Amino acid sequence: MGLLRPTLRSVVVLGAFGWQAALPAFAEAGWGVPRPRPAFAHGTRTDLGGLGVHGCFHVSQRNTFTGRLTPAMLREVLARAATEAGLPVTPPNGATEQERTGDPS
Repeated sequence: MGLLRPTLRSVVVLGAFGWQAALPAFAEAGWGVPRPRPAFAHGTRTDLGGLGVHGCFHVSQRNTFTGRLTPAMLREVLARAATEAGLPVTPPNGATEQERTGDPS
């Protein structure tokens, strides 16, 4: 992870298990992880001194089949992380007008 440090700006971590594993790895690589460690939740974001860490429910059959994680929820987290990293975000084909424009009205 040390090789990524100079250019890494945003990370999406899948699931609580991934969150628990990632935070110590980021700390070991030199990013400042706050104490107490931030709790995992879908859509949560924490800043580790210039690195945005975004939590997302794992894309498992259990989460997707039950609706705990919807395609729109996943797209939202990925779009926020990409925007933070300075990457262009294009709505997928079939996205709703609200998803395309970001306008909740």
